[in-house]
Amino acid sequence: MGGGRWRRVAGQIGRSVTVWAVSTVTMLALAGILPDFRLQSPDGDSPTDIAVTAALGAGAFGLLSALVWPLLVRLLLLVPALVLGLLVFFLNGGLLFLALDLNPTTRGGVAPETAVVVAAVMSAVASATGGALAVRDDDAYRRRLSRLAHRRRRGGPPCPSAPGTVFLQLDGVGHDVLRDAVADGTLPTVARWLGRDGAPATHRLDLWRTDWSSQTGASQLGILHGSNHDVPAFRWYEKDSGEVVVCNRPASAAALQRRAVERTGDGGLLAEDGASRGNLFSGGAGEQALVLSIAARRRGPGTRSRAGYFAYFSDPANAVRTAMSFAAEVCREIGQSTRARLRKDRPRVSRGGLYPLVRAFATVVERDVVVAAVMGDMLAGRTAVYADLVAYDEVAHHSGPRSRDAARVLRRLDRCLALIEKVAEHTPREYRLVVLSDHGQSPGETFRTRYGLTLGDLVRAGCGLPVPRRARRTRSGAEARAAVRAALHRPVEEGEERYRPAGRRSEPVVLASGNLGLVSFPDVPHRMSREEIDARHPALLPTLANHPGIGFLLVRSERHGGVVLGAHGAETPVDRLDEDPGPLAVFGPGAAEAVRRTHGFPHTADIMVNSFHDPADGEVLAFEEQIGSHGGLGGAQSRAFLLSPLVLSAPGGEGSALVGAERVHRVLRRWLREARGARTPDGTAGPVPGAGASPAVPDGLARDARP
Repeated sequence: MGGGRWRRVAGQIGRSVTVWAVSTVTMLALAGILPDFRLQSPDGDSPTDIAVTAALGAGAFGLLSALVWPLLVRLLLLVPALVLGLLVFFLNGGLLFLALDLNPTTRGGVAPETAVVVAAVMSAVASATGGALAVRDDDAYRRRLSRLAHRRRRGGPPCPSAPGTVFLQLDGVGHDVLRDAVADGTLPTVARWLGRDGAPATHRLDLWRTDWSSQTGASQLGILHGSNHDVPAFRWYEKDSGEVVVCNRPASAAALQRRAVERTGDGGLLAEDGASRGNLFSGGAGEQALVLSIAARRRGPGTRSRAGYFAYFSDPANAVRTAMSFAAEVCREIGQSTRARLRKDRPRVSRGGLYPLVRAFATVVERDVVVAAVMGDMLAGRTAVYADLVAYDEVAHHSGPRSRDAARVLRRLDRCLALIEKVAEHTPREYRLVVLSDHGQSPGETFRTRYGLTLGDLVRAGCGLPVPRRARRTRSGAEARAAVRAALHRPVEEGEERYRPAGRRSEPVVLASGNLGLVSFPDVPHRMSREEIDARHPALLPTLANHPGIGFLLVRSERHGGVVLGAHGAETPVDRLDEDPGPLAVFGPGAAEAVRRTHGFPHTADIMVNSFHDPADGEVLAFEEQIGSHGGLGGAQSRAFLLSPLVLSAPGGEGSALVGAERVHRVLRRWLREARGARTPDGTAGPVPGAGASPAVPDGLARDARP
């Protein structure tokens, strides 16, 4: 017993000395390479003196990084999270300045700009060395995780023995994309869970169909809070308030969450010892980080929205690695978009401006922070965790859902799943890992690219209003952009705060949500009927319905209650869609029920416009600048997936189809009840693959998460 303890102490001392030695050599090498960094006095010193200076400087820098860095991060709680990532280098450089100043040999010096480079390289090298040594020593690796788990539970109630559940949402990954990625080897971890490598399967893969509004706001609100009633699209105009509601705007997300809680009378899926990470909504979780619905509050409890960033960046090695990966991803996107332009790929949308930064934020910063937070929740033994990884969705919008760029992102996400599974054995309780998506994406060029005008231009033409000579782009509403705005303390989308009727007849408000368009007349306080629209703008509905880029319209009717309109005078009352789907026939099963449900929402637009859909290739025409889109009906966007452990009951039950986010919520609730009973559906107990680790993730694990 005593001998084993001394061996562990000796091993730890040996690893620390090794890291110190490697850091010293790194500092010596950098001093030889960089002209503005020296470890000797101007008069020159012996090699021994220079080596001593390097050793003392490396030791002081390591101690300052371990002791001072977390305090600096805590002092920066009011700094926008994205800015903190850029501040990392300058803070590290400041610590190096201090380390050299504290050196008792009083030799050496460094220019400010060079200090930033030296500090970044030394942090990365020390992290890689320490992580490699820890991973090679399995006992040390296990003890390190165990200490982290004990530290995170210290002072709290004992960890329950029943299994916990981790829900990982791969944003925008459709059922068919996942299935094909498993088949072609892009997702080896998922393939192993499904038994494709010859080993027994541990998970099952199921399809679930979204509502008409096939986007994160509607799906995640329904999944986490059990109701997405009155969410007709990603963005819509509400006549009673005169405001545009946008699902990824913090104020709107908070209001939608409040409405859902009032409707259900329940706090949410995560109300019992839960954690919400990287989501639009909290799910009632007591632990929240990077949650948009609380990002509108700047002080007090609202600061928890960005707490995950600071927990992650409090480790300077994490900060340096992520910042370097961020820069690499920006360069990767610029290279990929340049090649696409040179190859004249079609379809293609603009990927310039700030988009490379937005993509890097989604695929690197948010991924790293969310995965680290999830692992921390697991080491803390939380009962339920729900996290959203938006990387694939952001890239697929601009590169295409089946592009090589998107496939690379899927490979990295698979590594994240493997990392979470890898640390599961070190958590204080078993975990059941459920992976799901909120929607898919459908390919196709934009409406503007194909026809040279936007949906807004077409509406103006139908109303007899002047149309701009050159069609303006419709801004994309991808989820990652909202996360970036929240991280920069700029959560509100400019130009979308409020519409006020000007005069007796204001111009129509035209909004886009993927391939779903919404037309509202703000000067009319109620939802207009077909008859009222025809009386006011006789050419509008025929112009829209007969356009080749439009699949169908939904309008209220004084005669039929509601009616679906198509080309060449086709029309079907809403209550007869099951017998005669009319224009909805090409949109597949479930389209009629989805349209009928949305027709009953209080804030459905005066005219709901769904784009053309080609069932042969699954193509739709986005009204936004996206070549992979979602938000309406048509193609793979409505086909999401649910990957669940076999130990849980089947999600559909008796072969019935799983339709709608609210139905998914009920399934996840049932699984949480099964876990609380610590019994499987057949009455036996048994472990399942799961997840776990910490914001202060051990260096080796954090490195494994990097692609």
